[in-house]
Amino acid sequence: MQLYQLHAKQCIKTDIQTAWEFLSDPKNLQRITPEAMGFNILAGADRKMFPGQVIHYTVSPFPGVTTKWVTEITHVENGKYFVDEQRFGPYALWHHKHFIKEIEGGVEMEDIIDYKIPFGILGQMVHPILVKPQLKKIFAYREKALKELFGQLPTPTTLSLKKI
Repeated sequence: MQLYQLHAKQCIKTDIQTAWEFLSDPKNLQRITPEAMGFNILAGADRKMFPGQVIHYTVSPFPGVTTKWVTEITHVENGKYFVDEQRFGPYALWHHKHFIKEIEGGVEMEDIIDYKIPFGILGQMVHPILVKPQLKKIFAYREKALKELFGQLPTPTTLSLKKI
C-alpha cells in the first residue's frame, strides 16, 4: 500500500477571524477550486462547518471523468484547524488537515493531505503522470485565488508531494 502526502503553506494578508470565516464555510471551496474541475456542491454545505458534517459534491478530476465525492468534517477547533476525510470518491484514502495561525502581518495557512490512489500498482503508475500534476495545479490555483481575495505576504508559498 503506497501512501502519499501533500504539504502546502501560504501566508495571506488578513486577520485570523476573516480567514477562519472564509475557510470554514464549505461553500467557499468552490471559489478556490479551478473551474475546469467541475466542482459542484450537491448537499451538506448549508451551515458553517461542524464535526460530523457530511458534504456531497461532484467533481471532474480529469477531462471527461465526473465522479461523486463525499467528505465528512471529522474535527474542528474554531479559529485553528479542521479535518475533512473522504467517505466516498476518487481516492482510496483522503485525509486533509487544514491549519491556520496568526503570524506577523497576516495568517499562515497549512494543508497536510495524506492520500492513497486506488487501483494498486496501476494507480501508482499513473500518480506521477496524472494525479500529482493535477494536485499541483489545484493548489497553484488555490494560491492564486486566495492571493487575489486577501493579498499575499512576502513569505514564500511552499508545496511538496512525497511518498510516505
